Amino acid sequence: MNIPQGPRPGRPQPPLVPGGVLAIDAGNSKTDVALVAADGRVLGAARGGGFQPPVVGVGPAVDTVAEIVARAAADAGLAPREGDGDGGRPLAAYTSACLANADLPVEEERLEAAVHARGWAPATRVANDTFAILRAGVDEPRGVAVVCGAGINCVGMLPDGRTARFPAIGKISGDWGGGSGLADEALWFAARAEDGRGEPTALARTLPAHFGLGSMYALIEALHLETLPAERKYELTPVLFATSDAGDPVARAILTRQAEEITALAVVALGRLGLLDEEADVLLGGGVMAARNPYLMDTLVELLTARAPKARTKVVTAPPVLGAALLGLDGLGAPPQAHATLRAHYG
Repeated sequence: MNIPQGPRPGRPQPPLVPGGVLAIDAGNSKTDVALVAADGRVLGAARGGGFQPPVVGVGPAVDTVAEIVARAAADAGLAPREGDGDGGRPLAAYTSACLANADLPVEEERLEAAVHARGWAPATRVANDTFAILRAGVDEPRGVAVVCGAGINCVGMLPDGRTARFPAIGKISGDWGGGSGLADEALWFAARAEDGRGEPTALARTLPAHFGLGSMYALIEALHLETLPAERKYELTPVLFATSDAGDPVARAILTRQAEEITALAVVALGRLGLLDEEADVLLGGGVMAARNPYLMDTLVELLTARAPKARTKVVTAPPVLGAALLGLDGLGAPPQAHATLRAHYG
């Protein structure tokens, strides 16, 4: 599988440097767009809503991105102008779009066709948004990234074009964890602790207390009857962290399993790329990782060091749109100074 940096066969080839990049990082909850000159200067940027083709369909999802692209173009002083974008005059030489819900190569190809049809650039490349996290965290396209946000995903890449990836579409593809999975696991243990089926845990108290409720039964009822919106379950991951920090063994066991899952993904990806015995970066992204919970991070480093001693772990703090833009500059064959200029813009 090719590294997501050059256009797919059949796409028009971009010029080597002139024209710049339209960079798109579209997650489930927000989308960032940047117009980047070929020398790495950011000319314009905009942020908007999330990218959810499984919910609204591919066309409407790309429509949402188009509105944000138009605002980024306006910020760069390129719009409004008759014929720009959406089938008219291109905005850049290369569109580099890293998109949520592009979990399988066939999904990347379908989304790439939809994005390319907008005419924003003569060359287009769509990749899963985890590649943006990885590229944002490394100086060259080499390493592994594990994103632990609402769900969990892992990708790896090498400069020679090889990649490693997983379907990452939930339990049917063997996934466990992320914010949603951690919340569900915490609820499961807390419910069983309260009714006597499981071992005692402070989670039986701390989870309902977060919502001002007095028991797990009350929380279960509120979630089941939807008096408490299901999406508020995501608020329970910080509660799980706090309960672990207080020394609760069940909460810590859940976080240990999360560390084991992240380690398993990283080790397999490193192995596929031949990096297990070499110094290599393992980049960590997503809200669960950004929290830097001490117990989770310490356990993860211990487990990963045991299985990949030369791996270097780092939490990525740079915005993923930087990674999308860097992948675009890679695709254009831009010089190292352009990459350095772009990185400097994002601090």
